[in-house]
This record gives sequence, C-alpha cells and structure tokens, in this order.
Amino acid sequence: MRMTVASPAKLNLFLDITGKRNDGYHLINTVMQTVSLYDDVTVSLDEGGSGISVSCTDDNIPCTNKNTAYIAAEKFFEYTGIREIGVNIKIKKRIPYGAGMAGGSTDAAAVIYALNEMLETGLSTEEMAEIGERVGADVPFCIYGGTMNATGIGTILSPLPDMPDCTIVAVKPDFAVSTKEAYEKSDTIGYDDIKSPDTVIDAICSGDVKAISGNMYNKFEEVSDIAEIEEIKKTMRECGAYGAIMTGSGSVVFGIFGDENKAEDARQELRDKYDNIYILKPVPKGPKQISSGIFNSIFD
Repeated sequence: MRMTVASPAKLNLFLDITGKRNDGYHLINTVMQTVSLYDDVTVSLDEGGSGISVSCTDDNIPCTNKNTAYIAAEKFFEYTGIREIGVNIKIKKRIPYGAGMAGGSTDAAAVIYALNEMLETGLSTEEMAEIGERVGADVPFCIYGGTMNATGIGTILSPLPDMPDCTIVAVKPDFAVSTKEAYEKSDTIGYDDIKSPDTVIDAICSGDVKAISGNMYNKFEEVSDIAEIEEIKKTMRECGAYGAIMTGSGSVVFGIFGDENKAEDARQELRDKYDNIYILKPVPKGPKQISSGIFNSIFD
C-alpha cells in the first residue's frame, strides 16, 4: 500500500522570542501561515517487513534515524501501539533546506497523516498533533495548517480566520541559517523587550492585507542582522510589496503583494541574483492526499 501526501510550507507573519525554559527550549509568540509550496511525501507499507527507511531528492537532507519523517513514523507506532511494520518514506523536496519554512516539520506531519489514513487508526487531528509534538515544536501546526497564533514552545495553537487573498513572493538566498545558532544569538540579547502580535491578529480578523503586511515582525532579523536580508526586503518594497520580512530563523525572505503584476515585477527584479524564487498563495489546510495505490511513485 502506498500514499502520496502534499504537505505545505509555513511562513511567520509575526515572531517574537519571549524567553527560555530551564530545559533549554525557547518560548515564542508567533503567527504562522501555510502557503502553496509543497513537499510530496510518499509513504509505502510492507506489512510483512520491518524497519523504517527514508530517501530524499535533496542531498542536503540526512536520510537517517535523525530525519523528522523517520522520527514521525517511530512516534506514530509508539503512540498507537501498532506493531511496527515496514515503512518506506520518499520525500520529493520543493521546500528549501535551511529556509525557516518548516520543511522538515511538514514532512513529519505528512508521514503521521499518511500512516493514520493507510492503517485506518482513526486518529483525530488533535491526536495527530499530539504525536507531532513528540517529533518537533512546529509539527502540530503543520498537521493543522491554515492561520494560527502559536505560543509556548510553538505547540499551544489558537486558530485564526483564514488569511485574506494575496500574492506572496518568497526568495531563498544562497545561504542557510542554523536555527540553533540563531537562538543562541537571541540569548545574548535577552528578552526584556517583548512585542505583541495583536495588531497582526486584528488585521487578520478584519481581512486587511495591508495592515497585516505593515505590522509584520521577526525577532530573528534583529538577531541575525544580515545585510542581504535587508536588501531583498528593500527590493520587494520598491516593487510594490505592502511589507516584507524574513520567516523563521531564515534565510527565506517574503513579501506580500495585493497586485499579482507587481509580484511578478519583484520576481523579475530578483531573478538575476537568486535562483530560488517562489510565487505563493496562502492555503487554509495542512497535509492532503494527492494519490494512493500500488503504482504511484513520487519520482515519476
């Protein structure tokens, strides 16, 4: 049995780091949005086999037992009590590595979703999110998708209305950012100046794209202080973006446009310097099945 699931990337419309727990986990307050850039994750079952294997089209991604997709399968079997069977996971990457777009977390969410469907375990979205929390802090959000405010370590989720229609241009510079190192830098700055996402949340609730865009914030931009990030943002604003910001710990930068032609102008302006540019839309849900059966292959 085989199933392919499309699992979307996320962007942070707001992100502040509010503190650090004694166990080393950081506390955040963020507004996240799934967007129309998907990894395709194919999960195949061999009921007579055993063990978990992972392969990926991106050589930067380790296909070991440290891969989030591998861990997601392990945690699924632990949670459900189902005897572990043979699981083969193939990941077709479109979400760039080291980008702040939850590429690893959304792959984990896809595995949990696929196993729940194929093994007919009947888990609710809440139960799948509980498994996801055991894999990583962003995985529960990736299970749900849509527009949410997340607090705590990112696992306390509050649904928000769907983000209004807009066009998003996202650019991946030719460097990745280590999330671990970014958090370590944030520790040196401290957490006295905490900002609130209320203005962004209010704008989402009222469907005001300009207000959402104009009030976006990311603490990691202050922490990283990368000149190239600022240059990309400046170019996007000059091309008509309502606002532009880095997502997560970086390095992807995105701008929100109300006019598709202006979004295309920004893409054209940036394409001479950057290979990885994406034109995206907000999407209201997380993983979705795109095919099933014994003949489908992710690499077709």
